[in-house]
Parts: sequence; structure tokens; C-alpha cells
Amino acid sequence: MNIDGKKIAQEILDNLKKEIAKYKMKPGLAVLLVGENEASKIYIKMKEKACLHVGIHSIVKRLNEKTTEAELFEEIEKLNFDENIDGILVQQPLPPQIDAYKTTLAISPNKDVDGFHPLNLGKMMLGQKDGFLPCTPKGIVTLLEKSNIDPAGKHVVIVGRSNIVGKPLAVMLMQKEKMANATVTVAHSGTQNLKEITKSADILVAAIGQAKYITEDMLKPGVVVIDVGISREDKKVVGDVDFENVSPIARAITPVPGGVGPMTIAALIENTFQSFKMRKH
Repeated sequence: MNIDGKKIAQEILDNLKKEIAKYKMKPGLAVLLVGENEASKIYIKMKEKACLHVGIHSIVKRLNEKTTEAELFEEIEKLNFDENIDGILVQQPLPPQIDAYKTTLAISPNKDVDGFHPLNLGKMMLGQKDGFLPCTPKGIVTLLEKSNIDPAGKHVVIVGRSNIVGKPLAVMLMQKEKMANATVTVAHSGTQNLKEITKSADILVAAIGQAKYITEDMLKPGVVVIDVGISREDKKVVGDVDFENVSPIARAITPVPGGVGPMTIAALIENTFQSFKMRKH
């Protein structure tokens, strides 16, 4: 079966719209874009559309490619103290003169709806519920839950160890709680015998950033496949999984596009509403 991330994300956004409508004040999300990255512009448009749908006030601050670190941090600081803004997001990638880690530190942890601030990552590690979870891993767990795929007791293999997906997802899935309790293996470019490891997966998450890297001979029949990758091949958008050949042997699989992407945006909107509720009420 194809897991329809678009449909599940839409249901989440529709429910959030009803919840937000109960409040007189509206949550606020600020997005900072430095430079002219085309992919970033597309993501921001999608975020703006989702905000508009649910009733979140969103602003986008566009800064030019030559913006200094100090100038960016000045903008972030203004938003940290802006009472109408509940979430701050700095769109990656950043130009070379700006350090991504320092940028994350500049954002107030209470408005870090991306879930990348060390304080929020620490809370996630400890299983605390009062921080923000990174959006893509949060979206993946929700996707599994809404598709009635419980990772408890299963072997989850994550291919990719990024700070954005691989590491935080591994931590979330190994927690002693609902929609977790999995045995997690994180494989990466330094892994030997990768095929042996991926073949033992009950659930495989592909987040390696290489088009069609995961092929059907790397998986066992009945596996659940979550494809996080997004690449362009022959003018087509493809994932990290060879979808056409893997689909027949998978019990469930996410398409690209229309799988994990919409769930990431839904998780961001959820985090913004969570921040609004924590800060205002």
C-alpha cells in the first residue's frame, strides 16, 4: 500500500484549523530566508499556504545573499522579543558566511519550532514532553501512527545519520513510550555489509540523500519503507528508494513526492500551535 502523506497531513491541518479558530488571538510564525535558494522558496511557499489554511499569521523576512551573521542575529533577536511571534524558523541552507549552529543558538528555545536548539534536542533525548520535536522525525512517527504501523518491538533501520532526520528519529523511536519501543539501527556511508542490515529491517527509513539508492534486493518482503529523500532525476522528483521496484515487495511505502514532505510541514504547524498554547495560556 502507498502511504498517502498528503492526505494524512491535510487531516492534521484541518483539525488544527478547528482548534485555532477557538482562540481570539492567532499564533504567529516568522520565517527568515537568506539568499535566493530556489528549493527554499518552494518550501516557504508551502509553509505559507499551510499557515493561511489553519489561520496562523505568518511573515517571511527575505534577506540578501550577502547578509552578515550579525545582521541575521539582529533580526532573530527582534523576533525573540516579538509577542506576536510564537515560532521562528531560519530556512536552510544558509550562505557560507553564516554558521548554521550559531544561528540555531540565536533562536529562543521557546520559539524554536524546528526543534533543533540543543535544549529541545536534550529534552527529546531525555523523553521530556515540554520541548519541540524536529519536524521531519515527528512527521514520520505521526505517519506511522496514522497508518496503524506500530514500531514497538520491530527492527527499524535508518539509513542516514543527519542531525535533521537520522539521529533524532533514532532517539524518538527507541524511547520507552507509545509509538516507540523499537530496536533501532542507524546505518550510514561508513557502514559495512549494509545490505545485510537493511535486509533485517521490519521498517526501513531512507534518509541518505542519494536518488534510488535503496533497491529491492536490499529489503525483505513485507517491509515498511519510509522515503525521506528528495532528488531530481531526468526532470522528475525521486526519493532515496527505487519506488517502482521496491513497491511490489513492501507492505507499505511512502511515495516521493506526497509522503514525508507534507508531514514535515504539518509537524511545523503543530509545533507553532504548541508554542502559542505554552506561551499564551
